[in-house]
Amino acid sequence: MRATPPAMPPAHPFDFDAWETDLGGDKPKEECGIFGVIGTADAANFVALGLHALQHRGQEAGGIVCHDPEQGFNSARRFGYVRDNFTKQSLMETLPGPLAIGHVRYSTAGSKGHTAIRDVQPFFGEFSMGGAAIAHNGNITNADALRKELIERGSIFQSSSDSECIIHLMARSLQRRVPERMMDALRRVEGAFSVVAMTRTKLIGVRDPLGVRPLVLGKIGEGWALSSETCALDIIGAEFVREVEPGEMVVIEDGEVKSLRPFQPARPRFCIFEHVYFSRPDSILNGQSVYTTRRQIGVELAREAPVEADIVCPVPDSGTPAAIGFSQESGIPYAMGIIRNQYMGRTFIEPTEQIRNMGVRLKLNVNRALIEGKRVILVDDSVVRGTTSRKIKEMILDAGAKEVHFRIASPPTAWPCFYGVDTPQREKLLAATMSEEEMRLHLAVDSLKFITLDGLYRAVGEAKGRDPNAPQYCDACFSGDYPVEPADQINKGFELKAAE
Repeated sequence: MRATPPAMPPAHPFDFDAWETDLGGDKPKEECGIFGVIGTADAANFVALGLHALQHRGQEAGGIVCHDPEQGFNSARRFGYVRDNFTKQSLMETLPGPLAIGHVRYSTAGSKGHTAIRDVQPFFGEFSMGGAAIAHNGNITNADALRKELIERGSIFQSSSDSECIIHLMARSLQRRVPERMMDALRRVEGAFSVVAMTRTKLIGVRDPLGVRPLVLGKIGEGWALSSETCALDIIGAEFVREVEPGEMVVIEDGEVKSLRPFQPARPRFCIFEHVYFSRPDSILNGQSVYTTRRQIGVELAREAPVEADIVCPVPDSGTPAAIGFSQESGIPYAMGIIRNQYMGRTFIEPTEQIRNMGVRLKLNVNRALIEGKRVILVDDSVVRGTTSRKIKEMILDAGAKEVHFRIASPPTAWPCFYGVDTPQREKLLAATMSEEEMRLHLAVDSLKFITLDGLYRAVGEAKGRDPNAPQYCDACFSGDYPVEPADQINKGFELKAAE
């Protein structure tokens, strides 16, 4: 780990999660979470609850825009966790009305390491036909080109976010109604996007033609809700109705849902890493329980990469379901050999040099009584740069383990994501520069095995594994097969995988 923490905005409390990842942690940063409600009293309160359930998708900041027939549009944007801001009665009383949308953010585009309040969504604009707000999960891969074009034509940007391009494109549309203006705008956009938007009377949801990012529709009383994941519907007592389909726009007004198809049909390529890590285990994706899928990943991993050992331990919390599946399939006992400190968060004190050197020990502690003298299988969801994996291995050995075997519930991450996930540049990805055996030596473990891409596909329900001629998911971070060409990155010198 580096000896000094990254520079942080002085107005922010210390964020250990961001600090640890920036120091070389093995987890890609989450994307964003979006939520919207129409047709309920105090809709913003429901949105705040939904955003709380989606907090795992973004912890930097959050925002809510609402509309009340008497007071018009109101908004609030804050840094930090939802629980620290949008549970305050004094704030929520300023957000009245039966219609609201919200967003929790981690910056995958825009300013990095120094978030400005102007970058916090939802974004709002006043158009000739009235106001509209928009919240976006994903990443626009041609945002640089669009931004340059729009600025040359007179647009004045207020943020560094790629999502603001949508607002400016809507403003320049000649269509008369917001849904049609949004269609015009999104037809110019490349990349991955799930969007919730609102006017004075409408709640709108859209997914990109490939359906890379999730979006679901729920029913709450006489009202409706849109959410990144089903777990957020559960928290407000909403009934999950269905997923918004790839390439679909839903427009909800006066209690009715209208479905539109503004894009050319395409083969869906949902992000397979949502199954592995990003989504909460109590959510449903593509009709499948995330928890069940992750447990099945562990089963496939045990079949592909067996090893003699005494216990199977998850790296908490995202490695837990796969570790359970690995244990069940292998017959090796499951044990909570690593305990996570659930209370490490933004309120932690600014660390001293001594505390910084403790690294991951502030978040994870080894259960020595279970580990000592044992051959240990550690199951984790992914390895990106390897730094945290090495620290965890050292902790296990310090606790007296005889052997340490890593089993990883995703294939090697060898390519960066350009569709709404913050991953390092390719040269910083361990699997981009090392073979599996070289990674094992680098981590200094007794064995290291990743699930194969075929095994991952089998775990999510593709019995024959991955069809290289027609993959069912976006797996670019593993395969280098980008379903949408990352135009801006290519212009900056990024080289796509050479044809085989």
